[in-house]
Amino acid sequence: MIFVNFKTYKEGSGENALYLVKVIEEVASKMQIKIIPVVQAADVKEVVSISKLEIWTQHIDPIEYGAHTGAIIPEAVYEDGASGTFLNHSERRFKDFSDLELANNRAKKVGLRTLIFTKDLRELDKVLELKPDYVSYEPPELVGSLTTSVAREKPEVISKAVEISKQKGIPLIVGAGIKDTNDVRVSLSLGASGIAVASDIVKAENPGRELQDLVEGFL
Repeated sequence: MIFVNFKTYKEGSGENALYLVKVIEEVASKMQIKIIPVVQAADVKEVVSISKLEIWTQHIDPIEYGAHTGAIIPEAVYEDGASGTFLNHSERRFKDFSDLELANNRAKKVGLRTLIFTKDLRELDKVLELKPDYVSYEPPELVGSLTTSVAREKPEVISKAVEISKQKGIPLIVGAGIKDTNDVRVSLSLGASGIAVASDIVKAENPGRELQDLVEGFL
C-alpha cells in the first residue's frame, strides 16, 4: 500500500487536491494497488465526495468538543468521510507522549484508523504499545530529502523496525525520501508493508507517471 501525503503544498490543496486524487485513483485502479491520499482536514469532505478511494487526514488533536479554537477534532473529519489519520508526523509531532496516546484513543473511538510516525527504534517500541493500525519509521533528517532515502541510508534499521513491529502484529510503513522503484523494492524486501510519500508525487510534473513508477516496485 502507498500513503500519499498532500501536506499543505499548493499542488495538493483545494481544487488541486481534487485533481490529484483523481490522478491517484486512476493509477490505483489500473495497477490494482491500494493507494491512500492523505489530505488537509479542510479538503476531506470535498475529496471524499468525488473519489471511491479511502481518504485519510493528516492530523487530529487530542481534544473533545469544547473551547479549542483552531483544533481538529476527530469527530469532524470522520463525519466528513475520513477513514483514518496520521499522528505524530515529523512536521506535526506531539510534545507529550500522553497527548499522542490520547489522540490515538480519541481517533479510534470515533472510528478512524491511525498511522503513528516514529523517529527511531526506541520511539517505535513505545508507540507499538498504543496499538495503532500502522506504524511508520521516518528518520526526521531524511524527510523531504531530494537526494537520498531511508531505504538507501538505513536499510538495517528498517529491518530491525520490521522485526519489532511484527512482534506486535502491526504493519510497518516506510517513509522519508522514498522516490523511486528501487526504494520501494528495498523497503518491501526488508519486510515493510508499504510506503509513505509526499513531494515526490504531489510536486511532480507528472504525478501519475511518478506514482506508477513507485507502484512498479510492488510488482
